[in-house]
Amino acid sequence: MEFGQLFSLGLYFVVMLGIGVYSFLNTDEDVEGYMLGGRKLGPAVTSLSAGASDMSGWMLLGLPGAMFVSGISSSWIAIGLLIGALCNYLIVAPRLRVYTVEANDAVTIPDYFAKRFDDNHPLLKIISAIVIIIFFTVYTSSGVVAGGLLFEEAFGFDYRIGLWVTAGVVVAYTLFGGFMAVSMTDFVQGCIMFIALVMVPIVALMNLGGIGPAMDTIHAIDPQLTNMFEGMTLIGIISLMSWGLGYFGQPHIIVRFMAIRSVKDIPTARNIGMSWMLVTIIGALATGFVGLAYVTETGGNLADPETIFIFLSQVLFHPLIAGFLLAAILAAIMSTISSQLLVSSSSLTEDFYKLFLRRNASDSELVIVGRLSVVAVALVAIFLAYDRNSSVLDLVSNAWAGFGAAFGPLVIISLYWKKMTRWGALAGMVLGAVIVLFWTYVPVLPPLEADGDARPLNAELYSIVPGFIVSALAIWIVSLLSPQSKPHVLATHDKVGEEMKAAGVE
Repeated sequence: MEFGQLFSLGLYFVVMLGIGVYSFLNTDEDVEGYMLGGRKLGPAVTSLSAGASDMSGWMLLGLPGAMFVSGISSSWIAIGLLIGALCNYLIVAPRLRVYTVEANDAVTIPDYFAKRFDDNHPLLKIISAIVIIIFFTVYTSSGVVAGGLLFEEAFGFDYRIGLWVTAGVVVAYTLFGGFMAVSMTDFVQGCIMFIALVMVPIVALMNLGGIGPAMDTIHAIDPQLTNMFEGMTLIGIISLMSWGLGYFGQPHIIVRFMAIRSVKDIPTARNIGMSWMLVTIIGALATGFVGLAYVTETGGNLADPETIFIFLSQVLFHPLIAGFLLAAILAAIMSTISSQLLVSSSSLTEDFYKLFLRRNASDSELVIVGRLSVVAVALVAIFLAYDRNSSVLDLVSNAWAGFGAAFGPLVIISLYWKKMTRWGALAGMVLGAVIVLFWTYVPVLPPLEADGDARPLNAELYSIVPGFIVSALAIWIVSLLSPQSKPHVLATHDKVGEEMKAAGVE
């Protein structure tokens, strides 16, 4: 590895750890301080933190790779994500910020569900916490794997050393700085990703002589690569765009809305967040598209299309800048890992330790448990990541659909329909998750070839679509058939609506 790349990478790690120390010194040592940053995030940090924790390595590896292979027909998923993220800011963010405070100051998503429905038993809290911990532990291991592979392929390190370095740095700043450190590092990482995804496609395009020559090269390879509808069916377009439905149920994203300092800051956060997302997604798409033209024109050797960003970074830039650009990939990976670690540790602390072991635990004790939980989840994730071909990692590609279907309708309807009941919430959450699992893993479709295997329904239609629909219907039907919530629960819902109108956001 070039010294310049190593220097840039080292500087990046120092900055991340420095933010962790700063956050540790400036964060209140109580549960709300450690897990929600004291609800003091500004709109810029909130929006870029939500965006960076959302995109992960998919933004710099997966999306450019898909564009490299399939052309602009791959952009349907980006369109769906943009629409979903915007709707998340409009529909979920304002009410969730107000509701989680009014619902007896809920600090986790399971805690919100339990307090919203006055679930004294606390079935809702337990089931939702289990879903979060299982999915996020596996999700986190996927990010650790991505970090290990990056160190191996780009820097020549041993894969397992890459695992420990990636996880170690993330754990260090998450462990001590908590939510504030995660959010501030996400902000910096979001800025790095923004710069990288503007620089790489522009410099590559300049080396090709501009847009015209690049388009001529792509057209010569295959004219269909410039056709947005090539090879797409209506079901295929719906499947790709339906990724946007997942936003409403992603705990590591919507928890940012709970932590913003005021509901009045949400419109500003929305404008910043959506501008960031639009530019970075276009940059990611352009990296894959222009990268195909560059590799073709220069006769470059690219074994894996998903490494096109790495390839362009190393051949077009000075080692110091290339190191910065490769740090952007780490930034995307680490921002997601840290958010998932914190949400998982929050659920372990608030929804298990406090609920079953120490109901009267002090805030300082819960913060200590939260930090220990960060380490525990990270160690399990590293263990799972040791085997790069571990079948458990296959679950990760479906975690987005699982969260979206299990929690998405539940979050939206609970915020707007006061007649929704505890049993409706349980039915929607469970059926949403079950439908996604059935749709993804049960082979019911005939094979494409005579000697092939049967295929799951997910091969034709993304599982979040039926999961989301069934979950929403279950919530509506079961809520109408079950006993209504207690008067004080209905009164809290009305109070939230009054506060929204008073704040001028509804």
